[in-house]
Amino acid sequence: QVQLVESGGGLVQAGDSLKLSCAASGPTFAMGWFRQAPGKEREFVAGISRSGDTVDYADSVTGRFTISRDDAKNMVYLQMNSLKPDDTAVYFCAGRRNSYLVRTQGFYEYWGQGTRVTVSS
Repeated sequence: QVQLVESGGGLVQAGDSLKLSCAASGPTFAMGWFRQAPGKEREFVAGISRSGDTVDYADSVTGRFTISRDDAKNMVYLQMNSLKPDDTAVYFCAGRRNSYLVRTQGFYEYWGQGTRVTVSS
């Protein structure tokens, strides 16, 4: 069982940047970031394959967010630039026991508790 712990959330202004981190208790395979805004369902934000060669982003964050991983440290990151009020949500790190990244959250076996990001206008 792999435990995931997110950090780096906070309150920022529109246009600011924020970097989220996800610490895993052990080696991980494909990883993803999801978010849940108030009153909305949790949605896919970004994903990265086991090798790191393949990444995927939701249309709403493409060009602004960057996912990366450091396997030596069992860490996954989400660099968020040009933040908008619509990015306000609780952000979750997720991992799956498979090398290939997917957008469907049901395929992720491990989940963190989430870190809150609030973007003010």
